[in-house]
Amino acid sequence: MQKHLVMSPRPRPSSSVTDDSNRVKAIGLMALASLCFAALDATGKYLIVEEGVPVLEVSWLRFVGHVVFSAVVLWPFALKPSLRSAKPMIQIFRSALMVVTTGFNFLALKYLQLDQTITIFFLTPLLVAALAGPLLDEWIGWHRMLAIVAGFLGVLLVMHPGIGTVHWAMLIALVATLGYAIYNIATRYLAAFDPPSVTQTYTPLAGMIVLAPPALAVWHWPADPLQWVLLASLGFWGGLGHWFLILAHRGAPAPVLAPFIYLGLIWMSALGFLVFGDVPTLWTLSGAAVVILSGLYLLARERKVLGEVNAGPASDIATQ
Repeated sequence: MQKHLVMSPRPRPSSSVTDDSNRVKAIGLMALASLCFAALDATGKYLIVEEGVPVLEVSWLRFVGHVVFSAVVLWPFALKPSLRSAKPMIQIFRSALMVVTTGFNFLALKYLQLDQTITIFFLTPLLVAALAGPLLDEWIGWHRMLAIVAGFLGVLLVMHPGIGTVHWAMLIALVATLGYAIYNIATRYLAAFDPPSVTQTYTPLAGMIVLAPPALAVWHWPADPLQWVLLASLGFWGGLGHWFLILAHRGAPAPVLAPFIYLGLIWMSALGFLVFGDVPTLWTLSGAAVVILSGLYLLARERKVLGEVNAGPASDIATQ
């Protein structure tokens, strides 16, 4: 046997080994993407809370910087910009949702800790699953509905109504999360009509155009070079995070990458402590645990259903 191995030509790496390597790289890129988005939120919160920059200005410059980053990095090397959409009104609607979500997220961050907002945002995949039925006719069964209900209970732990005062900014964060869930559904719908380059082009351009008038109306000139650098970094973190997401999804399917979204809680908690001295409360940690476990259970159910579909006819999948 050893002699046979020596005399045989050197084996090439199998496709499974290559796939595993690509998935590891994709997971690493997903972790970097979540870190970039955490840095984006931390920078936005610092500018708004510590530097007194208006929320509208921070939101607008986040999109302006994203356009600049895309023009310099993404469009020449990764994506070719295009506005030729088969569903232009849906593209505009989707982009408007991102504008609202971004603005409300930064407004919530003005009053809440980073770990609180990210925990509420973890409801997104659960809301997508719940809304996909009425909006895309992709109905779910009772298993996944229970996961969605549990996720909402986790957010209630973070808000702890009836025990403490619910800060109104938590409701703003919930609205932002709902908007982001519908944004994701619109993205899924558009995938059947437009290539990713079109969808990626619309988002930052729409935000830059729509937010320009109100942002310029409350414009606050940066007081020092640090503010200029931080404002410029908003687009860098957002654009780089989206680029990492694109690269990650080229190397691995979405179900493989989805659990690593929850790394955002680690990054957010660390940045919240290092930059603002915030320590996650027991309510936040308990709620985050429930929401994350609910999301992972939902993902596991989706993988099981996909496996049954790929395996051939099975019992009614809608009951899963």
